[in-house]
Amino acid sequence: MDKLLIRGGRQLLGEVLISGAKNAALPELCATLLTAEPVTLRNVPRLQDVSTMLTLIRNMGVQVEQGADGSVQVNAGTLSSPEAPYELVKTMRASVLALGPLLARFGEATVSLPGGCAIGSRPVDQHIKGLQAMGAEILVEHGYMIAKLPKGRTRLKGARIATDMVTVTGTENFLMAAALAEGETILENAAQEPEIPDLAEMLIKMGAKIEGHGSSRIRIQGVERLHGCTHQVVADRIETGTFLCAVAATGGDVVLKHGRTDHLDAVIDKLREAGASVEAIEGGIRVKSQGRLKAQSFRTTEYPGFPTDMQAQFMALNAISLGPSKVTETIFENRFMHVNELVRLGAHIQIDGKVSVIEGVAKLSGATVMATDLRASASLVIAGLVADGETVVDRIYHLDRGYDQMETKLRGIGADIERVK
Repeated sequence: MDKLLIRGGRQLLGEVLISGAKNAALPELCATLLTAEPVTLRNVPRLQDVSTMLTLIRNMGVQVEQGADGSVQVNAGTLSSPEAPYELVKTMRASVLALGPLLARFGEATVSLPGGCAIGSRPVDQHIKGLQAMGAEILVEHGYMIAKLPKGRTRLKGARIATDMVTVTGTENFLMAAALAEGETILENAAQEPEIPDLAEMLIKMGAKIEGHGSSRIRIQGVERLHGCTHQVVADRIETGTFLCAVAATGGDVVLKHGRTDHLDAVIDKLREAGASVEAIEGGIRVKSQGRLKAQSFRTTEYPGFPTDMQAQFMALNAISLGPSKVTETIFENRFMHVNELVRLGAHIQIDGKVSVIEGVAKLSGATVMATDLRASASLVIAGLVADGETVVDRIYHLDRGYDQMETKLRGIGADIERVK
């Protein structure tokens, strides 16, 4: 199992290229199932989850060609089996995104209940209720969601769907299913994360009729068929935010190419309050930092609030900042697993239910730590970059699920970091 060896204390300087967003690429790969014509996606990140999704759709009989330039061409005209088996779904929750497109185009789908992260319960009942509102008949048995259209129907029907909670993958599933449904679908309480409008823009290029994407109310007028298109995956805002925190923690001056400040308002506001300089420049973001920053309290919430996917990385920054801070996690109930590992590095953090109380320290000390989930692993890398001595981060397969060659990018801006086989 691979590990990362980090020798801390190096300033970060230069330029780093931000990859396409995993959380946009995964639903957009599923959206290619909505048409029999070829679709080309550009700026697709090279990640384990993306490889799993490509294997999943290949398993259905879909033709996939990957280019060295980060492009992926998908031809779902050859799709022969609208099924996502447990063996492929168990490692990745995003596999549930195949349900809506398969049902919309083929009138049937068999998708395993997903596995994925250990950061909390993320039930698929909202997906099932929404698709049932569109006329689908769905049984859950033997660990599978078995969906089909009622006898005599050839298309899903438009509906008003109001979810009990804001759900990103639910919004994406309904958006894709509604694109081929008969009549109008209105999504209330829709997720507003930037990956949603990016998916909607791709669907519009394919011929879908969508209004209101990026707001909490999305209107879709179904069409009979969609066609192929070429689409560039939006830059990964969480990778951007992770590098912003890394530079803020270690000091230095780095340009994040393709990074977008408008997708990270809540995080950037906190970084500026802490004392870092963050500015939008042509083609990206420039971040500068020197000396110890001021610790910042924050509360995670749905977009456009402070993202739960940035909580662990910012906590690593708070751990070495001046003064006390409180971090309140409201999205997932099990997302403080990185705290014990940060404490191993010398951080002063106490957990009280959904709140972590951090007292900033002047120095962290290198040690062997273990990644427990994707964003937790990124927080340990940031901590290792500032810690005295050597830090070993174990179980970095978590990191590989969401970061495209992170250690290579960090080395390119001055970090002393290497992957140990």
